[in-house]
Amino acid sequence: MTVITDAEFEEASALAPEVVRRYLSGKGWRAERGLSSGELWEWDADGDSRLPYEVLVPMRRRRDYAGRVADILETLAVVEERRAGDILREMKLPSSDWQFLRLVPPGPSGTAPLLDLVSALSGLKDLHTAAASSALLPQSVQPGQKPQLVKDHVASVRLDQTRVGSYVIAAHTPLLEPGAGRGDGTAQEASATWQESLFDEDDIFPGGGPSVRSAEPFVRTVSRVLFAGVTCAHAAAEEALATDSLDGFGRYVSAGLSANLCEALVRIAGEEQRAYSLSFDWAPEMPMTQSSPPVSIESRHLRVLEEGAQELRARAAHEEGALLRGVVTRLSGQGDRQATIYGSLLHEAASRVRSVRVELRPEDVDRATEAWRKGYEVAVQGDLEPYGTGVRMRGVRAFVIGLE
Repeated sequence: MTVITDAEFEEASALAPEVVRRYLSGKGWRAERGLSSGELWEWDADGDSRLPYEVLVPMRRRRDYAGRVADILETLAVVEERRAGDILREMKLPSSDWQFLRLVPPGPSGTAPLLDLVSALSGLKDLHTAAASSALLPQSVQPGQKPQLVKDHVASVRLDQTRVGSYVIAAHTPLLEPGAGRGDGTAQEASATWQESLFDEDDIFPGGGPSVRSAEPFVRTVSRVLFAGVTCAHAAAEEALATDSLDGFGRYVSAGLSANLCEALVRIAGEEQRAYSLSFDWAPEMPMTQSSPPVSIESRHLRVLEEGAQELRARAAHEEGALLRGVVTRLSGQGDRQATIYGSLLHEAASRVRSVRVELRPEDVDRATEAWRKGYEVAVQGDLEPYGTGVRMRGVRAFVIGLE
């Protein structure tokens, strides 16, 4: 059994009983019964027929309080195969949602090639960016210019020490803003305020996206959408392999799947396209009533995910009857029949602006010229299609100008 140090023993004495109980609850331990001096908690692994582990959690501070907490830490160190000091440090962290990225690189367990880690961390950052963007507005392709809320979320993601099992990158996002009140921190108190199912009955797949209740912190919304998006990507890839069709990718957009998320999953695998898995732990103060099993991304999924991302981007670039609002920045082509309009498309996020090449009808040229000279805003309806690295509009149905 791992023995804690004298310094860790002193730190253990400062842990409040509710902090210990919160940690145990989040790791799957169960409070079996109350005793005169505390609560008896049990843990057993799924499918393990051996006797469960037990710890006695003191409910009040007495002379032997530090020793009882030290016993708990030493038992947890055996169960989790980690140092007691690492577990103690995690207990003191703010309540957070966790994501564990398990890589399977060559070489000794606990090590990984530098290039693999660069790809994995870059992909993990992009994964959170895609999930946060979809939490605000699900889209098949997320805009390059991200809202400040998305940037703030990505900046809040913290990396923890690696875990046992080849090479595991542990990331966590605190649920509460720094300095926010935590009450007594019990799961019962949080459940009364925040209880939220991982899945909503009306969703086509786990995650919810825009259906998340307003009482839920944005960090938890992102965690839910992240799990849902990764799960949907895996499901869409399996379906594509079975049917030789990429149609499934489009069905899961409302649940958090996007071209950006698929590309992030591919990026995590690196140049060697190594398999990996993602697992999720939820802050015990906001317990989840639905299971969230790990998602394994195998090498055979990666090619399909890349093709799925391309399919989503191609579909986003094709839009019949799209409405474009903006200002004319350039006229070109024979007879000024091509206008470059800088603005936004109605079917995309309002914050996304781009330059769109528009092929004008003969009757639109004079109106476009007047708008260009006087800086008037225009509204154009037509069909979008890919054009170079962007899009262009053809088949214009309407061209309207309005005064600034």
